[in-house]
Amino acid sequence: MKILILKPSSLGDVIQALPVLRLLKEHWPASRISWWIDSALAPLLEDDPDLTGVIRFERRRWSSPRHWPEMVESIRQLRRQSFDLAIDLQCLARSGAFAWLANPGLLVGLDEVREGARGFYDLVAPRPTFHTHAVDWYLSTLKLIGVPVHHDFIWMPERPGVAAGVERRWPAEGARWIILQPGARWLNKRWPVEHFAMLIRSLSAGHPDLRFAILGGDSDRELGDALNRVSPGRSLDLTGRLSLAEMVEWIRRCAVMVSNDTGPMHVAAALGKPLVSIFGPTEPRRTGPYGQVQGALQSRMSCAPCMKSHCTHSQPLECLRAVSPEAVAARVADWLDAAALPLASLKRMPRVSL
Repeated sequence: MKILILKPSSLGDVIQALPVLRLLKEHWPASRISWWIDSALAPLLEDDPDLTGVIRFERRRWSSPRHWPEMVESIRQLRRQSFDLAIDLQCLARSGAFAWLANPGLLVGLDEVREGARGFYDLVAPRPTFHTHAVDWYLSTLKLIGVPVHHDFIWMPERPGVAAGVERRWPAEGARWIILQPGARWLNKRWPVEHFAMLIRSLSAGHPDLRFAILGGDSDRELGDALNRVSPGRSLDLTGRLSLAEMVEWIRRCAVMVSNDTGPMHVAAALGKPLVSIFGPTEPRRTGPYGQVQGALQSRMSCAPCMKSHCTHSQPLECLRAVSPEAVAARVADWLDAAALPLASLKRMPRVSL
Protein backbone atom coordinates (compact mmCIF):
# COMPACT_ATOMS: atom_id res chain seq x y z
CA MET A 1 0.00 0.00 0.00
CA LYS A 2 1.19 3.50 -0.83
CA ILE A 3 0.09 6.25 1.55
CA LEU A 4 0.42 10.03 1.44
CA ILE A 5 0.16 12.16 4.59
CA LEU A 6 -0.34 15.88 4.08
CA LYS A 7 0.66 18.08 7.00
CA PRO A 8 2.95 20.81 5.70
CA SER A 9 3.13 23.06 8.77
CA SER A 10 3.63 24.27 11.43
CA LEU A 11 6.30 22.64 13.62
CA GLY A 12 3.94 21.88 16.49
CA ASP A 13 1.22 20.62 14.17
CA VAL A 14 3.64 18.28 12.41
CA ILE A 15 4.82 16.89 15.75
CA GLN A 16 1.22 16.32 16.83
CA ALA A 17 0.49 14.48 13.57
CA LEU A 18 3.37 11.99 13.91
CA PRO A 19 1.26 9.44 15.84
CA VAL A 20 -0.80 8.94 12.68
CA LEU A 21 2.35 7.92 10.84
CA ARG A 22 3.44 5.55 13.61
CA LEU A 23 0.13 3.71 13.74
CA LEU A 24 -0.24 3.47 9.97
CA LYS A 25 3.19 1.89 9.68
CA GLU A 26 2.50 -0.50 12.53
CA HIS A 27 -0.82 -1.59 11.03
CA TRP A 28 0.56 -1.92 7.50
CA PRO A 29 4.27 -2.63 8.01
CA ALA A 30 4.88 -3.19 4.28
CA SER A 31 3.31 0.14 3.35
CA ARG A 32 5.29 2.89 1.65
CA ILE A 33 4.42 6.19 3.31
CA SER A 34 5.32 9.66 2.05
CA TRP A 35 4.79 13.00 3.82
CA TRP A 36 3.98 16.28 2.06
CA ILE A 37 5.62 19.03 4.12
CA ASP A 38 6.83 22.61 3.87
CA SER A 39 10.44 22.59 2.69
CA ALA A 40 11.52 24.58 5.78
CA LEU A 41 10.37 21.73 8.02
CA ALA A 42 11.45 18.83 5.80
CA PRO A 43 14.68 18.17 7.78
CA LEU A 44 12.52 17.26 10.76
CA LEU A 45 11.34 14.13 8.92
CA GLU A 46 14.45 13.19 7.00
CA ASP A 47 15.70 9.70 7.88
CA ASP A 48 12.49 8.92 9.76
CA PRO A 49 12.35 5.11 9.98
CA ASP A 50 8.66 4.94 9.08
CA LEU A 51 8.81 7.14 5.98
CA THR A 52 9.64 6.13 2.43
CA GLY A 53 9.88 9.69 1.20
CA VAL A 54 9.50 13.37 2.06
CA ILE A 55 7.75 15.49 -0.57
CA ARG A 56 8.65 19.16 -0.26
CA PHE A 57 6.02 21.84 -0.56
CA GLU A 58 7.79 25.02 -1.65
CA ARG A 59 5.16 27.37 -0.27
CA ARG A 60 7.18 30.58 -0.45
CA ARG A 61 8.77 29.83 -3.80
CA TRP A 62 5.53 28.74 -5.44
CA SER A 63 3.75 31.92 -4.39
CA SER A 64 5.41 33.54 -7.42
CA PRO A 65 3.73 32.78 -10.79
CA ARG A 66 7.10 32.29 -12.45
CA HIS A 67 7.61 29.17 -10.32
CA TRP A 68 4.17 27.67 -10.97
CA PRO A 69 5.57 25.23 -13.57
CA GLU A 70 7.54 23.65 -10.72
CA MET A 71 4.34 23.25 -8.73
CA VAL A 72 2.58 21.63 -11.69
CA GLU A 73 5.46 19.20 -12.10
CA SER A 74 5.28 18.35 -8.40
CA ILE A 75 1.60 17.51 -8.77
CA ARG A 76 2.40 15.31 -11.76
CA GLN A 77 4.97 13.47 -9.70
CA LEU A 78 2.42 12.93 -6.96
CA ARG A 79 -0.04 11.46 -9.45
CA ARG A 80 2.59 9.17 -10.91
CA GLN A 81 3.09 7.56 -7.51
CA SER A 82 -0.49 6.20 -7.56
CA PHE A 83 -1.22 6.50 -3.87
CA ASP A 84 -3.82 4.11 -2.49
CA LEU A 85 -4.62 6.39 0.44
CA ALA A 86 -4.10 10.06 1.27
CA ILE A 87 -4.78 11.65 4.66
CA ASP A 88 -4.95 15.44 4.77
CA LEU A 89 -4.33 16.62 8.34
CA GLN A 90 -3.98 20.29 7.37
CA CYS A 91 -7.47 20.78 5.99
CA LEU A 92 -6.80 23.99 4.11
CA ALA A 93 -7.75 24.71 0.51
CA ARG A 94 -4.21 24.18 -0.79
CA SER A 95 -3.63 20.90 1.07
CA GLY A 96 -7.05 19.57 0.09
CA ALA A 97 -6.46 20.53 -3.53
CA PHE A 98 -3.00 18.93 -3.61
CA ALA A 99 -4.39 15.77 -2.02
CA TRP A 100 -7.24 15.62 -4.53
CA LEU A 101 -4.95 16.32 -7.49
CA ALA A 102 -2.69 13.46 -6.34
CA ASN A 103 -5.67 11.27 -7.25
CA PRO A 104 -5.41 8.70 -4.43
CA GLY A 105 -7.70 5.70 -4.24
CA LEU A 106 -9.18 7.06 -0.99
CA LEU A 107 -8.89 10.57 0.44
CA VAL A 108 -9.49 11.16 4.15
CA GLY A 109 -9.53 14.55 5.85
CA LEU A 110 -10.71 16.58 8.80
CA ASP A 111 -14.07 18.27 9.17
CA GLU A 112 -12.83 21.87 9.19
CA VAL A 113 -14.92 24.64 7.63
CA ARG A 114 -12.29 27.38 7.31
CA GLU A 115 -11.53 27.02 3.58
CA GLY A 116 -13.93 24.37 2.37
CA ALA A 117 -11.25 21.69 2.00
CA ARG A 118 -13.56 18.96 3.26
CA GLY A 119 -15.33 19.08 -0.09
CA PHE A 120 -12.32 17.25 -1.55
CA TYR A 121 -12.54 14.29 0.83
CA ASP A 122 -14.14 10.86 0.56
CA LEU A 123 -14.21 10.40 4.35
CA VAL A 124 -14.30 13.17 6.92
CA ALA A 125 -13.33 13.02 10.61
CA PRO A 126 -15.31 15.50 12.74
CA ARG A 127 -13.86 17.15 15.84
CA PRO A 128 -16.15 15.86 18.59
CA THR A 129 -15.92 19.00 20.75
CA PHE A 130 -14.15 22.34 20.71
CA HIS A 131 -11.83 21.05 23.44
CA THR A 132 -10.89 17.80 21.69
CA HIS A 133 -7.12 17.78 21.52
CA ALA A 134 -5.54 18.07 18.08
CA VAL A 135 -3.67 14.76 18.51
CA ASP A 136 -6.90 12.91 19.24
CA TRP A 137 -8.60 14.59 16.29
CA TYR A 138 -5.82 13.56 13.94
CA LEU A 139 -5.92 10.00 15.27
CA SER A 140 -9.67 9.84 14.64
CA THR A 141 -8.94 9.72 10.88
CA LEU A 142 -7.46 6.26 11.45
CA LYS A 143 -10.70 4.93 12.91
CA LEU A 144 -12.41 5.73 9.60
CA ILE A 145 -10.12 3.29 7.77
CA GLY A 146 -10.01 0.53 10.36
CA VAL A 147 -6.56 1.26 11.83
CA PRO A 148 -6.50 0.55 15.59
CA VAL A 149 -5.58 3.50 17.79
CA HIS A 150 -3.36 2.91 20.81
CA HIS A 151 -0.42 4.64 22.43
CA ASP A 152 2.28 2.02 22.68
CA PHE A 153 4.95 3.36 20.36
CA ILE A 154 7.90 5.72 20.29
CA TRP A 155 6.70 9.11 19.11
CA MET A 156 10.08 10.58 18.12
CA PRO A 157 12.92 8.04 17.73
CA GLU A 158 16.36 9.22 18.76
CA ARG A 159 18.90 10.22 16.13
CA PRO A 160 22.13 8.90 17.66
CA GLY A 161 24.40 10.73 15.22
CA VAL A 162 22.71 14.06 15.90
CA ALA A 163 22.71 13.42 19.65
CA ALA A 164 26.43 12.63 19.57
CA GLY A 165 27.10 15.82 17.63
CA VAL A 166 25.18 17.86 20.21
CA GLU A 167 27.20 16.30 23.02
CA ARG A 168 30.48 17.04 21.25
CA ARG A 169 29.62 20.69 20.69
CA TRP A 170 27.92 21.29 24.04
CA PRO A 171 29.05 18.72 26.65
CA ALA A 172 26.51 18.22 29.43
CA GLU A 173 29.32 18.01 32.01
CA GLY A 174 27.05 16.50 34.64
CA ALA A 175 24.77 19.53 34.81
CA ARG A 176 21.01 19.45 34.86
CA TRP A 177 19.79 21.57 31.97
CA ILE A 178 16.66 23.71 32.11
CA ILE A 179 15.53 24.66 28.62
CA LEU A 180 13.85 28.03 28.19
CA GLN A 181 11.74 28.82 25.13
CA PRO A 182 10.97 32.57 25.37
CA GLY A 183 9.74 33.09 21.81
CA ALA A 184 6.49 32.30 20.03
CA ARG A 185 5.02 33.20 16.67
CA TRP A 186 2.25 35.29 18.23
CA LEU A 187 3.59 38.12 20.37
CA ASN A 188 0.67 37.63 22.75
CA LYS A 189 1.83 34.06 23.44
CA ARG A 190 5.13 35.29 24.90
CA TRP A 191 5.53 35.24 28.65
CA PRO A 192 7.38 38.50 29.44
CA VAL A 193 11.14 38.21 29.04
CA GLU A 194 11.61 39.90 32.41
CA HIS A 195 9.62 37.04 33.96
CA PHE A 196 11.99 34.55 32.34
CA ALA A 197 14.89 36.56 33.79
CA MET A 198 13.39 36.44 37.28
CA LEU A 199 12.90 32.70 36.87
CA ILE A 200 16.59 32.21 36.05
CA ARG A 201 17.63 34.19 39.15
CA SER A 202 15.28 32.24 41.39
CA LEU A 203 16.31 28.81 40.13
CA SER A 204 20.01 29.73 40.15
CA ALA A 205 19.82 30.66 43.81
CA GLY A 206 18.19 27.41 44.88
CA HIS A 207 19.84 24.89 42.55
CA PRO A 208 23.58 25.45 42.02
CA ASP A 209 23.86 22.48 39.63
CA LEU A 210 21.40 23.90 37.11
CA ARG A 211 22.33 25.37 33.74
CA PHE A 212 20.03 27.10 31.28
CA ALA A 213 19.81 26.56 27.52
CA ILE A 214 17.82 29.20 25.64
CA LEU A 215 16.15 27.98 22.46
CA GLY A 216 14.64 29.91 19.58
CA GLY A 217 15.06 30.91 15.97
CA ASP A 218 16.88 33.83 14.40
CA SER A 219 14.03 36.16 15.30
CA ASP A 220 14.52 35.31 18.99
CA ARG A 221 18.16 36.38 19.22
CA GLU A 222 17.34 39.54 21.15
CA LEU A 223 15.43 37.49 23.72
CA GLY A 224 18.26 34.98 23.92
CA ASP A 225 20.86 37.68 24.44
CA ALA A 226 18.82 39.33 27.20
CA LEU A 227 18.41 36.07 29.12
CA ASN A 228 22.00 34.98 28.58
CA ARG A 229 23.17 38.09 30.45
CA VAL A 230 21.12 37.25 33.55
CA SER A 231 23.38 34.47 34.83
CA PRO A 232 26.73 34.61 33.01
CA GLY A 233 28.52 31.29 32.91
CA ARG A 234 25.39 29.27 33.62
CA SER A 235 23.38 30.08 30.50
CA LEU A 236 23.86 29.03 26.91
CA ASP A 237 22.21 31.09 24.19
CA LEU A 238 21.29 28.71 21.35
CA THR A 239 18.86 31.01 19.53
CA GLY A 240 19.39 30.76 15.79
CA ARG A 241 22.21 28.22 16.22
CA LEU A 242 20.46 24.84 16.03
CA SER A 243 19.08 22.74 13.20
CA LEU A 244 15.66 21.22 13.75
CA ALA A 245 17.21 17.84 14.52
CA GLU A 246 19.66 19.38 17.00
CA MET A 247 16.83 21.23 18.70
CA VAL A 248 14.98 17.94 19.23
CA GLU A 249 18.03 16.25 20.74
CA TRP A 250 18.69 19.25 23.00
CA ILE A 251 15.18 18.95 24.37
CA ARG A 252 15.65 15.20 24.81
CA ARG A 253 18.64 15.78 27.11
CA CYS A 254 17.01 18.41 29.37
CA ALA A 255 15.73 17.95 32.92
CA VAL A 256 12.78 20.35 32.54
CA MET A 257 11.57 22.68 29.81
CA VAL A 258 9.81 26.01 30.42
CA SER A 259 8.00 27.10 27.29
CA ASN A 260 5.41 29.34 25.76
CA ASP A 261 2.77 27.76 23.55
CA THR A 262 4.97 27.05 20.53
CA GLY A 263 6.37 24.21 18.44
CA PRO A 264 9.27 23.10 20.68
CA MET A 265 6.78 22.70 23.53
CA HIS A 266 5.12 19.94 21.50
CA VAL A 267 8.50 18.34 20.88
CA ALA A 268 9.04 18.14 24.66
CA ALA A 269 5.59 16.60 25.11
CA ALA A 270 6.29 14.03 22.40
CA LEU A 271 9.56 13.12 24.13
CA GLY A 272 7.84 12.79 27.49
CA LYS A 273 9.97 15.53 29.03
CA PRO A 274 8.78 17.39 32.15
CA LEU A 275 7.20 20.63 30.98
CA VAL A 276 6.10 23.89 32.49
CA SER A 277 3.99 25.38 29.72
CA ILE A 278 2.62 28.92 29.94
CA PHE A 279 -0.60 29.80 28.13
CA GLY A 280 -2.33 33.08 27.46
CA PRO A 281 -4.69 33.46 24.45
CA THR A 282 -4.88 29.78 23.44
CA GLU A 283 -6.69 26.79 24.91
CA PRO A 284 -4.36 24.12 26.37
CA ARG A 285 -7.04 21.43 26.28
CA ARG A 286 -7.24 21.90 22.52
CA THR A 287 -3.60 22.45 21.53
CA GLY A 288 -1.59 22.11 24.73
CA PRO A 289 1.25 19.67 25.46
CA TYR A 290 -0.31 16.25 24.90
CA GLY A 291 -0.25 14.18 28.06
CA GLN A 292 0.56 17.21 30.22
CA VAL A 293 -2.36 19.48 29.41
CA GLN A 294 -3.53 19.60 33.02
CA GLY A 295 -0.17 21.00 34.05
CA ALA A 296 -0.36 24.05 31.80
CA LEU A 297 -0.23 27.37 33.65
CA GLN A 298 -2.88 29.88 32.63
CA SER A 299 -4.41 32.82 34.46
CA ARG A 300 -8.09 32.81 35.35
CA MET A 301 -8.86 36.07 33.64
CA SER A 302 -12.28 36.17 32.00
CA CYS A 303 -10.78 36.96 28.59
CA ALA A 304 -8.41 33.96 28.55
CA PRO A 305 -8.34 32.08 26.32
CA CYS A 306 -9.46 34.62 23.75
CA MET A 307 -8.10 32.60 20.77
CA LYS A 308 -6.91 35.85 19.15
CA SER A 309 -3.49 36.44 17.61
CA HIS A 310 -3.40 40.03 18.90
CA CYS A 311 -4.16 41.23 22.42
CA THR A 312 -7.04 43.71 22.62
CA HIS A 313 -7.27 43.87 26.41
CA SER A 314 -7.11 47.28 28.09
CA GLN A 315 -3.95 46.07 29.87
CA PRO A 316 -2.01 44.28 27.13
CA LEU A 317 -0.76 40.78 27.89
CA GLU A 318 -2.18 40.86 31.40
CA CYS A 319 -3.14 37.17 31.08
CA LEU A 320 0.55 36.27 30.68
CA ARG A 321 1.88 38.73 33.25
CA ALA A 322 -0.52 37.19 35.76
CA VAL A 323 1.46 33.92 35.61
CA SER A 324 4.14 34.77 38.15
CA PRO A 325 7.80 33.72 38.01
CA GLU A 326 7.31 32.31 41.52
CA ALA A 327 4.58 29.97 40.30
CA VAL A 328 6.72 28.77 37.40
CA ALA A 329 9.78 28.32 39.63
CA ALA A 330 7.73 26.26 42.07
CA ARG A 331 6.52 24.01 39.27
CA VAL A 332 10.07 23.55 37.95
CA ALA A 333 11.27 22.71 41.47
CA ASP A 334 8.50 20.12 41.77
CA TRP A 335 9.71 18.45 38.56
CA LEU A 336 13.30 18.50 39.71
CA ASP A 337 12.35 16.94 43.04
CA ALA A 338 10.28 14.30 41.24
CA ALA A 339 12.98 13.36 38.75
CA ALA A 340 12.63 9.68 39.64
CA LEU A 341 8.97 9.56 38.62
CA PRO A 342 8.10 7.65 35.40
CA LEU A 343 7.36 10.76 33.35
CA ALA A 344 10.93 11.98 33.70
CA SER A 345 12.17 9.00 31.69
CA LEU A 346 9.05 8.37 29.64
CA LYS A 347 9.89 7.61 26.01
CA ARG A 348 6.48 6.56 24.80
CA MET A 349 3.34 8.42 24.05
CA PRO A 350 1.19 8.98 27.17
CA ARG A 351 -2.02 6.99 27.35
CA VAL A 352 -5.09 9.14 26.82
CA SER A 353 -8.61 7.89 26.22
CA LEU A 354 -10.13 8.85 22.89
